[in-house]
Amino acid sequence: MTRSEQRTVSTEQRTNKSDTASESQVTIERSNTVPPVEGAPDGVITLKDLEVFYSDFRAVTNVNMSFGSREITALIGPSGCGKSTVLRCLNRMNDLVPGARVEGAVAYHGVDIYGEDVDVIEVRRRIGMVFQKPNPFPKSIYDNVAYGPRVTGMKVSDMDNVVERALRGAALWDEVKDKLKQNAFGLSGGQQQRLCIARAIATSPEVILMDEPCSALDPIATAKIEDLMVELASTYTIIIVTHNMQQAARVSQRTGFFTAEADDKGQRTGRLVEFDTTEHIFGNPSDARTEAYITGRFG
Repeated sequence: MTRSEQRTVSTEQRTNKSDTASESQVTIERSNTVPPVEGAPDGVITLKDLEVFYSDFRAVTNVNMSFGSREITALIGPSGCGKSTVLRCLNRMNDLVPGARVEGAVAYHGVDIYGEDVDVIEVRRRIGMVFQKPNPFPKSIYDNVAYGPRVTGMKVSDMDNVVERALRGAALWDEVKDKLKQNAFGLSGGQQQRLCIARAIATSPEVILMDEPCSALDPIATAKIEDLMVELASTYTIIIVTHNMQQAARVSQRTGFFTAEADDKGQRTGRLVEFDTTEHIFGNPSDARTEAYITGRFG
């Protein structure tokens, strides 16, 4: 089956499958909800007037967008335009950066994840992340996958089943089922990245964030990860940052194009230029800056 055929199948699966969002609502209660961005799909995650600062430096400003359920959304743009900064805001990874602060709102099912009463561990359980370079822990394959459920205190009746389910979900089970106790560093780069995906989905998230997940992989491993993303989108909402525009065109349903603009002091701040269906962004963009980037005239 070709990737385009898989994309069609997974779209049908998303349509026919019962909505799992209701099963994964946040357990905390907040009174401050954020309305959907006008013109955007009903969002699992909605950004409203998002700005990100590192100390006095404003890295990103005025980002409004909404990520639809069981869709793949690609964030594209030149280096330094704030794509990864925005992605890390979606599960509060920027909390780990000294001096970082977020203004505006990041709402998960209408709940402001930066609210004072929000459990950050629970946010990261529901919104998992896969990083640019494969980063397995110096543990066995089994323990890498079991790590998330253990540290988050998930109630698990059979960890073996959780590990197998996650490895099957990452299309890795058949390759590692006979060596689960071996060190994860013995896997190839592509296998390590799929192991990191398995580790992310072991906690049963609703959203998976991927920051340049194929940049360190060869074309064959990249194709496997792309096929896997399409399959996973029948169950998960996926948001991917990529410099590979062909990749964005192949796997995503929606695309956001970012760029960086310099102020009178020469400081470059990331901005969302255009957010629309991938077909529209690549076929008939509304902004000349998007067209210039897509056609290779800059970036």
